[in-house]
Amino acid sequence: MDCSRARTKDPGEWLQTCPDFSQPLAEQVVEWFLNWQPDLAESIKWNMLCFSGRKLVCGLSACRHHLGIAFFRGTELPDPAKLFSPGGEGNTNLRSLRLTTLAGLDRAALRDLLAAAVALDADPTLPPAPKVKRQPWPVPAFFKAALAQPRHRAAADGFKRLSPTCQREYLVWLTTAKRPETRARRLAQTLAALRSGRKWAQRKPA
Repeated sequence: MDCSRARTKDPGEWLQTCPDFSQPLAEQVVEWFLNWQPDLAESIKWNMLCFSGRKLVCGLSACRHHLGIAFFRGTELPDPAKLFSPGGEGNTNLRSLRLTTLAGLDRAALRDLLAAAVALDADPTLPPAPKVKRQPWPVPAFFKAALAQPRHRAAADGFKRLSPTCQREYLVWLTTAKRPETRARRLAQTLAALRSGRKWAQRKPA
């Protein structure tokens, strides 16, 4: 399953259609969250099961091999138990956890993290922290060379029309390919998608 591809707008159906691996994790975390913070409202955004107070507080991403828990103002939250995965989230305030099992998870720390997120959201006097501008992702030489070829002019034009954020998604995907055959396959998919004006999340033909 592609985590970026929307499959429903109904929270109950979202849970029922989670991948086999992450479904039990998602069901348990949802039960915890609604017991801990029963006033939170559920909705589906970006194929995430989101919990909101005044605004978005956190969201779940159920993928094939893990469950993600994202806190939308995570950079402002205390995390003494170090639940958050290492690294930031670029120019957003989002921080996330990546779970493959609930065994050994510090439930009390997760409960405190959620409570802090709800309290932060509930206080209108505390505006979100300003976003940190991230550095542009370098264009890999092999991609630049491909776009320079006359036969790929349409792909080059399609890439130029994308927003910087959408361009970055392609660049990260291309750059993180470790094997030559993977890089070649991703390059071919990228060029085909760009010729058709598709963003990274839509790169695979329907």
